[in-house]
Amino acid sequence: MEFKDYYATLGVERGASEDEVRRAYRKLARKYHPDVSKEPDAEQRMREVNEAYQVLGDAEKRAAYDNLAAGVSPDGDFRPPPGWDSGFEFHGASAADDAAFSDFFSSLFGGRRRAGSGPMRARGEDHHAAIEIDLEDALRGATRDIALRSVGYDEQGRPRLQERTLNVRIPAGVREGQFIRLAGQGMPGAGGAENGDLYLEIRFKPHSRYRIEGRDLYMDLPVAPWEAMLGASVRAPTPQGQVEVTVPPNSRSGRQLRLKGRGIPGNPPGDLYLVLDVVLPPADTEQARQAYRKLAQELPFDPRRNLGDA
Repeated sequence: MEFKDYYATLGVERGASEDEVRRAYRKLARKYHPDVSKEPDAEQRMREVNEAYQVLGDAEKRAAYDNLAAGVSPDGDFRPPPGWDSGFEFHGASAADDAAFSDFFSSLFGGRRRAGSGPMRARGEDHHAAIEIDLEDALRGATRDIALRSVGYDEQGRPRLQERTLNVRIPAGVREGQFIRLAGQGMPGAGGAENGDLYLEIRFKPHSRYRIEGRDLYMDLPVAPWEAMLGASVRAPTPQGQVEVTVPPNSRSGRQLRLKGRGIPGNPPGDLYLVLDVVLPPADTEQARQAYRKLAQELPFDPRRNLGDA
C-alpha cells in the first residue's frame, strides 16, 4: 500500500504548528470546494485535503501518523506494523467505511474505538464557500437566499453532489474577506455527533460608483477647471445621500476630500474619499473654441515649462 504524505497534501512542513495546519486547510478548502472551484479535479482534491486535515488537525492521530512515517521504506511501500497504535486512544475517529476516505486512512484509523466505548462519534467537517454581495448589503444589512453545491452521501455511503438553498443574514458593516459562520451547516457528523459549520467568505461585486478598500470607499468627483482653480461648493452623492462639499482653491486632479464616517459602518466606521477629477469642457462649438483662444491669449501658461531643453 502506498504511503500518503498528508503534510505534502496540505503544503506544510512536518514541524508546522496547529495554526499553520489550520490555515493551510482553509486556504485549500476555499480553492477546491465544489461550491467555488473551477478546477476539473476539485472534488477529488477536496477529499484528499479533508482526509489530510482529519489526521494532521487531530493531535492523537498526528502523533500516531508521525510515528509511522519515520519507518516508511524509500520506495514508498507501506504496511502498518502489528501493534503500531499501542499507547494511542483515538477519540475522534472518522467514518472508515465511507468512500470519501482512502484505503490508507481506513487501514490506520478505520473502525478504532476507545476501550469500552460505544459507537464512534466524529464531528462533521467544516465547509468553506464564497458569496458575492452588493455594497448596499454591507451598508444596510440584508437577508439573501444562496444556492450551494456540496458533497453529500447516499444510503450506501457513496459521495454525491447535492444542492441546497440557505437563507443568510448579511450584517451591516461586513467587510470583504470576512467570514460569516453558519453553525451546523457543514458536513454531517458521524455516530450522532454534531455537524460541522459552514464559513461563507464575503466578496463584493464591482460597484458602478464606489471603489472599496476595507471599510473605506473611494469615488471620483468631476469638477470644472474654474471650480478646481477658484474653489467652489459642489454637491456630491454619498451612500447616505447628497452632501455639500468644499473644493479648495488650486485643487488638482487626484486630490482627495475625506468625508469622515461615510464609508461602511463599523467600530470605527470607514470614510468616504472624494477623488477630484478636473474635467475640461469640449471645444465642440465656435463659442467654446473662441473662449479657449481668449484664455490662451490672456493667461500665458506653458504646461511643459519644467521639461527643459531637449
